[in-house]
Order: sequence, then C-alpha cells, then structure tokens
Amino acid sequence: MDFKMNDKGFETTVEYGTLHISGDAEYGYRPYQLLVASVAVCSGGVLRKVLERMRLPYENIEVQTKVTRIEKEANRISDIHMHFVITANDLSPEKVEKALVVTRKNCSMVQSVKDSITVTESFEIKA
Repeated sequence: MDFKMNDKGFETTVEYGTLHISGDAEYGYRPYQLLVASVAVCSGGVLRKVLERMRLPYENIEVQTKVTRIEKEANRISDIHMHFVITANDLSPEKVEKALVVTRKNCSMVQSVKDSITVTESFEIKA
C-alpha cells in the first residue's frame, strides 16, 4: 500500500476505493479507528467461519468494542474489548466459548497486536 499526503492527512487507493486517513475525524478515518476496526472485523470474520465449520447456525454477528487509551503514552491503545452479540437459536454458550478460542488463535490482527495490546472478548446470544 502506498500513502500519499494531502492537505488534511493521507490517502491510499485500494481495490474497493480511496481510503482517507487523518488525525482529524472531519477529514478521514483516524488511525486508531482503523486499528480497532481491523481487530474487530478480523475477529468477527474468523468467528463467522469457525461457527460455519462447527456447523453452528446463526443469523447475525455484531461486534461492539470498548477501547482504552493511555494519554501519557502518546495516547496509545492499551486494551481492546470485543463483545460479540450473536443472534441464533439453540446455540450453546460452551460451543461459542470454544469457537472464540479458535477465533483468537486464527485472527491475524489479534495475533499481530497480542504482545502490545490486551485483547479480550465476551459474548451474548440473542434469540
């Protein structure tokens, strides 16, 4: 990926389109938002595949995140908590817990940040 500076931040063009990135949310996605989105969406996508491979039916997956940043350390992200809301009938919590263990091991974004950001998960099953 190549990033080109513009008057409000940077941009890159990928297959889907142009991504605008800026420290000011009025002009593009903020870098920390992209990092959190990468971790959350990677985890959600891997969880989807794991549930399908386990033949566990579901209707929807929503990932809610809570981010902790440390202002005194350049406002770095220290923690990302992901809460998965899974819409499904007859899905056992024990199987979801097992699926999340596999998800964590196979999400490339979680594995990329695991030694610098604490990533935790919780879930709920909605009928």
